[in-house]
Amino acid sequence: MSTLKKPVDQFMQAAIDEALKGRAEGGVPIGSVLVHDGKIIGRGHNRRVQQGSAILHGEMDALENAGRQPASVYAQTTLYTTLSPCPMCSGAILLYGIKQVIVGEHRTFMGEEDLLQKRGVKVQVLDNHECITMMSEFIQAHPTLWNEDIGV
Repeated sequence: MSTLKKPVDQFMQAAIDEALKGRAEGGVPIGSVLVHDGKIIGRGHNRRVQQGSAILHGEMDALENAGRQPASVYAQTTLYTTLSPCPMCSGAILLYGIKQVIVGEHRTFMGEEDLLQKRGVKVQVLDNHECITMMSEFIQAHPTLWNEDIGV
């Protein structure tokens, strides 16, 4: 039996890189990229701690950094995120008509994947080991910060 690791897609790797950047800045390690026509048009990471923000989750930061886009662009994008999208981020996905979301993992937190799928968004969960380990270690080391981030 082979134990070779499956290579990580370049866009999920970019989201992981964003999450690592957030962790290095003292924030919650969640990263995201918005991809249109094979190119990253927005990237971001959770910056609630760093910016004292109520809303800068990784997905929201990537959308903000993509800048204002026409609805036709959002409808053709794929959002890559290291963790299952929370209700706020899922709402933004629905609001802007993003049709596909690639999720690194949902073991440590199950977001609104069912809602997204019921509303026609294609959701693919990669069960990525690096994403799982990164969040598991963070949650164990910083439970109060994690609970604050998800509104507990």
